[in-house]
Amino acid sequence: MILGFRLRRLRKEKNMSQEELGNILGVTKVSVSGYEKGTRVPSIDILVKILDVFNVSADYMFGRDVDVVQEDDYVPAILSSEDIEIIREI
Repeated sequence: MILGFRLRRLRKEKNMSQEELGNILGVTKVSVSGYEKGTRVPSIDILVKILDVFNVSADYMFGRDVDVVQEDDYVPAILSSEDIEIIREI
């Protein structure tokens, strides 16, 4: 789910349509839509192309850049609107 959310956000930040991204990746617009919705999983080759196109790490795309906090930990934090949107997606 995080992969799809971040892919959509990165694509929109570059003002790129699903069709344009699909052309760059060598897949259809329907495939890009599926990646974004979480109904399809990109192959390793396509994932590497996505990382290259947007110049991001696999850790970022899979949400591994977010620290995990246990339930009993008290961590004061300010959430960005992006963080809130990710939480809602999950």
